[in-house]
This record gives sequence, structure tokens and C-alpha cells, in this order.
Amino acid sequence: MRAAVVILLLLLPPLFSTGGEAAAQSTNRNIFTRAHVVGKDTIPDVRLGEVQVFARARFKNKRQQRKWTKYIYNVKRALPYARLFAKELKIINDSLAIMTTEKERTAFLERKEKELFKKYEYQLKHLTVSQGRILIKLIDRETGSTGYELIRILKGRFKAFWWQGIARLFGSNLKAEYDPYGEDKNLENVVLLIDKGYY
Repeated sequence: MRAAVVILLLLLPPLFSTGGEAAAQSTNRNIFTRAHVVGKDTIPDVRLGEVQVFARARFKNKRQQRKWTKYIYNVKRALPYARLFAKELKIINDSLAIMTTEKERTAFLERKEKELFKKYEYQLKHLTVSQGRILIKLIDRETGSTGYELIRILKGRFKAFWWQGIARLFGSNLKAEYDPYGEDKNLENVVLLIDKGYY
């Protein structure tokens, strides 16, 4: 019992302290960084990450604000599919690189196409036309190739021509290139803000 009272008395002072000791301890931490010595001064050399600055969105009216909110929603719907497609394309390219015969490649591509259609057809059919247009742009952003180029390389010129015709019927263009500094500047900004966790 006496030992318990002694232990309790030893523990009580830190519980009721003003925090000055804790603050003093936290300020005495050593932080190691690179530095340059110039004369008698030591100048720390700290590498900072890239900082992106975005203008705050300003809207003339509620209609414009709703349009922007819908645009962000559409990008958030299309972006995961574009990134998923980029991953699948890398897997396909890696697999094709080790195949030796054209017959083996064709069989692999047909099998992979059926597998991907079975897996994602339902979700992709439920994208709106606007989301589809954004998806085409984002596929170019994520892969570095337009949708038309990818279809032409993987499935041939005729299939690429056919799918381009279908896309044109819906007002899209598989040959459209992603331009983050021009036409697609807003799309690039939204993607960056999504990646940073703002949207």
C-alpha cells in the first residue's frame, strides 16, 4: 500500500504541470538537414515539394456553379476508369512483349478483350456522353496515346476507324489529344485537385 502511494505521488506532478516542461522538451528536438556554410553563417538547404496554386472558382450565377459542380462530378466518375485502363494497358503491353507469334498475340488480345468487356461493360454503359468524352481525354492523359491510336495498335486500322465513327455519332473524337495547357486546362486542374483531396 505504501509503495502504491509513493508511485502515485511520483506520477501526480507531471499530470498537473503547466506544460512548460513538455514544450521545452519538444523545442529541444534535433532536426538534421543539409546546410551550406557561408562565412560564419550556416544556411539550411531544405528541398520543398512542388506547390500548385489554383485560382478560386468564381461564378456569375447559380447556373454556372451547378455546371461546374456537375463537371467535377463527371471527372470523378471517369478518372478511375482511365487509371484502371492505363494499368490494364501496361499489363497487356508487358504480356505482348514476351509473346513470340502473331497467333499467340491475337488469341491473348481476344481473350483479354472478352475479360475486360465482361468486367467493365456494365459500368461503362452507364456513363453519360459527357463522362465518355472526359474519359477519352483522360485515357490520353494517363497513357500518352489517343484512344484511336490505342485501338489501331491493339485491334487494327479497321476497328479504329469503326470506333471513331461511333464516337463521332455521339459528338466525340477518339483522335482528340489531351492538352493540359490549352483546351483541357480546366480538366487538368480538376484532376490535380482530386489527387490532392480537395474534391
